[in-house]
Amino acid sequence: MMQKKNRAFLKWAGGKYSLVENINAKLPSGNRLIEPFVGAGSVFLNTDFKRYLLNDINPDLINLYNFLKAQPDAVVHDASRFFSDKHNVEATYYALREEFNHTADEYYRAILFLYLNRHGYNGLCRYSLAGKFNVPFGRYKKPYFPEEEMMVFAERSQKAVFTCLPFEKVFSRARRGNVIYCDPPYAPLSKTAAFTSYASKSFGLDSQHKLAELAIRASKKRGIPVLISNHDLPLTRKLYAGAEISELSVKRSISQKGENRKPAAELLAYFAPATDLPPPKPRKRRKRPLKPVLKHTGLK
Repeated sequence: MMQKKNRAFLKWAGGKYSLVENINAKLPSGNRLIEPFVGAGSVFLNTDFKRYLLNDINPDLINLYNFLKAQPDAVVHDASRFFSDKHNVEATYYALREEFNHTADEYYRAILFLYLNRHGYNGLCRYSLAGKFNVPFGRYKKPYFPEEEMMVFAERSQKAVFTCLPFEKVFSRARRGNVIYCDPPYAPLSKTAAFTSYASKSFGLDSQHKLAELAIRASKKRGIPVLISNHDLPLTRKLYAGAEISELSVKRSISQKGENRKPAAELLAYFAPATDLPPPKPRKRRKRPLKPVLKHTGLK
């Protein structure tokens, strides 16, 4: 009997909820799953590793995750106050978006990030070149408040460490016995189709090449398996030459009107770990100072 799938509590471009079975079928076992591009976390929510290292370059996303992990009841309570009829008004949305872009209170910013995600147009997460969130009002009749999904995420996140680092640094933290799953910003289907501005940083062709190189090095030189999702294009076929390719057909759920959402060709590229490597050298563990637990007294 198949277990119930867990949905992410955020709307997210390229979310992997519909593909978790395909991805799980390709993920090998290991003692820790590392996701350099965690996004909304559908893969994390539907796998069962002992530990997780979950990273994203978007600091607002990781900020929300850390607060939800540390104090789920407060986050759920405070966020729920923004899911009311009086907050589902265009003028209020833009006023709160302005507050989000200027507040120095990280907790309040986390609460507003969830509000903007659920009330903004099509669930997009987009920033201007100046780093300001600029998604327009979504005009939804009654935005859904994902309380149950948030509590599931909070419970599962007790096994996770969240970081906000460049993907290259995340790869450097991987060790033998870990598994890496990458869901990067996809290679564009056309020159006008690229959507990589959700964290005010572009992920261009150089980054696509760098990711492929790191996957090859991790698997062949370090014995760490790597699985990558991307569009199925001549470019990605070339980048992932030597990997085991699985073809997928996926319906788009963001950035297109419902009636125009057509299946798109995607792939999973699996870089199997080398098995003839010598055992890794024992590492000297550095004593790191304990970080204070993230706490906030909540909104007034």
